[in-house]
Amino acid sequence: MAEKSGPSVKFLGLLQALGVTLYCSMIGLIFSNGEVIFGNVPNYAGPVAALLLLSTSVLICGLLVFYKPYRLFFENNLPAGRQGKREAIDLVLYTTAWLFLFFITFLTFAASHNYRL
Repeated sequence: MAEKSGPSVKFLGLLQALGVTLYCSMIGLIFSNGEVIFGNVPNYAGPVAALLLLSTSVLICGLLVFYKPYRLFFENNLPAGRQGKREAIDLVLYTTAWLFLFFITFLTFAASHNYRL
């Protein structure tokens, strides 16, 4: 069996979760400063912009979380056969676990600093 090279699945899950967390933080900054950045938005443009941002965000988060597992799952040239599929599933599960940990940490931080969510 060939030896694995590169970062571990746990570390890749951490990196992917950090990427999603940083992206969501940037979008949160835009939301919290929306009127300063964009000014007063007319009624029709506001909801359309929000839905376009939501759609784009879902796509970006999906790519951050699922692109590497997709490649692992469907690559045919893996030396261990089923190992790539198992690694892909593990990567999604580790990313989910890290994201949940970041979410709980954020809620704890926000509650301890009396932020209104």
